Amino acid sequence: MGLIENNLAGILQRTWWVLLLRGIAAMAFGVLTWIQPGISLAALVLLFGAYSFMDGILGVWTAVAGRKEHEHWWVLLLGGLLGIGVGVLTFSAPGVTALALLFYIAIWAIATGVLQIVAAIRLRKEMEGEWMLILGGLASVTFGVILTTQPGAGALGVLWLIGTYAVFFGALLVLLALKVRSIGSKIAGA
Repeated sequence: MGLIENNLAGILQRTWWVLLLRGIAAMAFGVLTWIQPGISLAALVLLFGAYSFMDGILGVWTAVAGRKEHEHWWVLLLGGLLGIGVGVLTFSAPGVTALALLFYIAIWAIATGVLQIVAAIRLRKEMEGEWMLILGGLASVTFGVILTTQPGAGALGVLWLIGTYAVFFGALLVLLALKVRSIGSKIAGA
């Protein structure tokens, strides 16, 4: 096995398409939120729950695919399990109030952001471009902090904030997926 197969960058390189799908899903979620600002809270709850659950499944997939190659695969696994848990929690309580939903989203964003930053720090010695994952993690943490400190913001403002975050984060994941894919192409061509 070569160097790329034995590190976290190798895991991400082999599953770059999962990062791409996660990015596309996040951007689609954000755009749908912008297009339908009058969406009901119940629909937002279900849409967020579906997104979080799917993002978590894809995160677990990436972690499990690389569990034998790198000792820090568990960071990706925790992020995925957290997403699945928040999705299940959202579906199990669809009548949740707007304030509770904001705190669900805020806790999820902060926790996944911290885990993304940890993963990026681990990647810094293995590949270039880890700053995109750090930036995505910082965006997640910032988004979560804003939601917890400004819970009284209007529903429309929150929808726009959620949509903006999702599009920005999704674009960063797409860029990271393309970067990781190109690293694999360069190594394969060498």
